[in-house]
Amino acid sequence: MPDHWHGLVELGEHDGLALVMNRVKSLVSKQLRLIEPDASIWAHGFHDHALRQDEDIQAAARYIIANPLRAGLVKLVCDYPYWDCVWL
Repeated sequence: MPDHWHGLVELGEHDGLALVMNRVKSLVSKQLRLIEPDASIWAHGFHDHALRQDEDIQAAARYIIANPLRAGLVKLVCDYPYWDCVWL
C-alpha cells in the first residue's frame, strides 16, 4: 500500500510487538534514507490487531494480501510488487 504497511507477524517469546515494530521501522528508514536523506516515512505509533486462537490465520493473511486489489492498485494480487506470502 502506498501509505501504510500491513503485516502478519508471529512474535517470539522475548520480543514484544513494540520492539519488532521499532526494528522494522528502523531498518526500512535506514534503507530509504540512502535514497531520500530527508524522508520522513513513519507516523508515531502503530495500530495492531492480535489474532485470537479461534481466528483463521490463513484468512487473515489472505485479507492482508488482497488489500492492494481492494484499493484498486492492481488487477491481480500477484501484480503487486511488495507482496510475499505462503498462504495463497
